[in-house]
Parts: sequence; C-alpha cells; structure tokens
Amino acid sequence: MRYYIIAGERSGDLHGGNLVKALKKHEKHGIFRGFGGEYMKEAGVDVVVHYSDMAFMGFIEVVKNLNTITRYIKQCKQDILNFKPDVIILIDYGGFNMRIAKFAKQQGFKVFYYIPPKVWAWNQKRALKIKATVDQVFAILPFEKDFFKKFDVHADYVGNPVLDAIKAHVVDKDFIRRNEIPTAKPIVALLPGSRKQELQRVIPVMTEVARANQSYQFVVAAVKNLDESLYGTLVFLPNVKFVYEETYDLLSCAKAAIVTSGTATLETALFKVPQIVVYSTSVTTYWIVKMMIMVPFISLVNLVAGKEVVKELIQGDFTVPKISAELNKLLNDNSYRETVLNGYDEIIKVLDTGSASENTARLMMDYLKK
Repeated sequence: MRYYIIAGERSGDLHGGNLVKALKKHEKHGIFRGFGGEYMKEAGVDVVVHYSDMAFMGFIEVVKNLNTITRYIKQCKQDILNFKPDVIILIDYGGFNMRIAKFAKQQGFKVFYYIPPKVWAWNQKRALKIKATVDQVFAILPFEKDFFKKFDVHADYVGNPVLDAIKAHVVDKDFIRRNEIPTAKPIVALLPGSRKQELQRVIPVMTEVARANQSYQFVVAAVKNLDESLYGTLVFLPNVKFVYEETYDLLSCAKAAIVTSGTATLETALFKVPQIVVYSTSVTTYWIVKMMIMVPFISLVNLVAGKEVVKELIQGDFTVPKISAELNKLLNDNSYRETVLNGYDEIIKVLDTGSASENTARLMMDYLKK
C-alpha cells in the first residue's frame, strides 16, 4: 500500500515517524512519501520537503509568506497526483493540511487526519470542513471525541503520542557530563521553540531572565535547523548552556522549565518538570486571536486538566519580573511545587490509554481493509 504523509513542524514529524514505524508492523512492504523531517526520514519516509522550510506561525507571518506557502501547496498537490497514494495521512498543521484535504477529496483520495486541527479553540464551525473533506479523524485529546460528535464527525480517541515518545525514550545517563553542565545550581530548562518567529519573540526575554537569575543554571533546548544567531546573546551568558536535539534528556534532569506554548508544554508535564508557559506574538496577531479564541487556556497542560495547573505568562505578562517570581516559587516553595506535580499526575491518568501510534496504526489498517 502507498501512504502519503504530511507533517509541517517538529512535533508532527516526531509523531509521524512513530506512526510509520507502527504501520510497518502491520504492513512491512508499505511505501511512504510526504512532507516531514528527520524522524519521518529515519522511519523510512521519502521526504520531499523538510518542515523547517514551511514553519510559519501567526497571521502576519503567514500573510508575509503566502507566496512560499502557495508554492509548497502546489508542489504537494502535484506530488500526490504523481505518487497516487492509497491514503493521505495528515498530521496537525491545519492551515496547510486542510487545503490538501479539500484537494484530495476532490481527486477521490482517501484522507485520514491524525492530530486534527484545534478547531475547538476558535471558529468551531471549521469542524464542518473536516466533515466534508476527511474520511476519518484520529484525536489525541480526550475531549475532542465529544466535540467532533456535535458536528457529526466520528473521531477515534487514540491516546496521546507525546506519551508514547516519552515512554520510548531511553535517558542518556551521560548527558550531564557529556554536555559539561554544572550541577551545583538548580537546572532550569529553556524551551524556546523550534520556529524562527518563536525565537525572535522569546529569546530576548529569556536572556534577561537568565541574566537576572545567576543562582540557577539555565540549559537551552536548541535545534540544529535554525541559525545560531537567533539565540542572540543568550549563548554568551556564564550560567547558560546549550544542548541540541536532546530535549528529553534535558527534561529528565531539569528541576523547572520555561516553555514556549505548544506540544513542549505537554512533554514537560509528562516528564514531571514544573514549568512556566510563555508566549508572545505581534500585537495585531495577538488581538485577532484574543477576539476569536474560545478556550480559557493556551497550554495543552491546562486544557487537558480543565483548570490552571501551570502559570501562563502571555504577551503583556511575559516579563522578566513575572517570570522570575514564578520561577522562584516553582523552585523554592515546596507546597506550590507539589500542587503542580499533583496536577501532572491527574493529566497522565487521563492520557495513558496505551500507545497512540499503535492504536492509530491498527485502526487505520482496519479502515483501509474496509
């Protein structure tokens, strides 16, 4: 069978790679092609375009890069027609993948959506577009099944692939020594994100937080596919170390973390590291989103919990004094720290339904046989 898989960012690439490995257990001779990254390549996918070339975030940034995005959409459509897959598997990356879903449906291809767009967050009627263009939805958040049901969309809740990835990770016991990370001070992980626009917004503030808190050892979870200049003067601070593509090993030894909102907030929670969730975007994008958003939180941690488990310092609240104050509470107030960790335990109980990758692969094979 021929599979075309599209992931447009690091987390989707990771989960796409794990899904391909699970599918191969059911069908060893499957042929896989698509848009993705290193994890999908490693799993055996012929990656046509790397996600790092398509990672645009926010309304303004997307508008600025419309020509580039349009070019990749056109390339993707033509590649699908040439490849003639038995099924197209879309992973997250809603703006791009929903356009591909519409095209694929018009061309008569079967479409599966693994990790569907967060249509429950804003403009919920977009769920009707999923109903019209997607054959089957595989949801990774427990509340999504009931949400989609309201729009007559059948969604299978398959568990969360982030938990899969963490369970599969083998911690490198030599991580601290190999990276020459001092252990005399509490280790605070900095997870600024994997996209250029994210770093441009958060790195200046993270730099000042590190400069203002010399009693902590900060370690940045950096990515190789971004220019080092994006990390600015953070690289020169004496209490800051950098590690590349080793986020899980870093979280396994961190005592606290400052995390840009996204999948990394859930990863941090599953490693049971108390965290501060941060986010900043352009003023125009922020106010557009603020007017449209229909959920009380932006972090997956709080959304899954249905309450505030971790502090979200967004836009105007994303300041050095507020981050420093919250960081000190997480590291020095044992009662407060324990409350966060107890919240994490509740989230893990909800999400742990076995392997999401295995569950999804099994269901996909069943649907394809039908």
